[in-house]
Amino acid sequence: MPKVQASRRGKEEPPEGWSDLEPTLQEFKQKMRDAENESAAGKRRVESTWSVMRVHHQRSRYIYDLFYKRKAISRKLYDYCVKNGHADANLIAKWRKQGFEKLCCLQCIQARDTNYGTACICRVPKAKLEEGRVVECVHCGCRGCASTD
Repeated sequence: MPKVQASRRGKEEPPEGWSDLEPTLQEFKQKMRDAENESAAGKRRVESTWSVMRVHHQRSRYIYDLFYKRKAISRKLYDYCVKNGHADANLIAKWRKQGFEKLCCLQCIQARDTNYGTACICRVPKAKLEEGRVVECVHCGCRGCASTD
């Protein structure tokens, strides 16, 4: 009986242009490690994950800008980045829709996570809030991601 070859599905070769992105993505990876290992002493319970959320947003925004805004990377490279977890496809899909261009995280638009079944306070335009009121999102620490700000 012939020997069965093991498939090499998990290790596909990166597409052309990966060498240009890799140093920046390595920096984001290091920032993420630092954010995960950061001490939570002296912080509120919800504040301990904010730095991780910020790095996640920055990394996804970097890939989004390269592909959709500057058109500097190919579709194949973009798909490779999404597939390997370097960018959040769901967050990028929301950024492409009108009214969600500045969205900080997906938790801010999930109505089930709020007390009144509405969006997060950071999604309210600053013009509609009281003068001088500082808004801070509980989920990610955002101070306002409404598209009209």
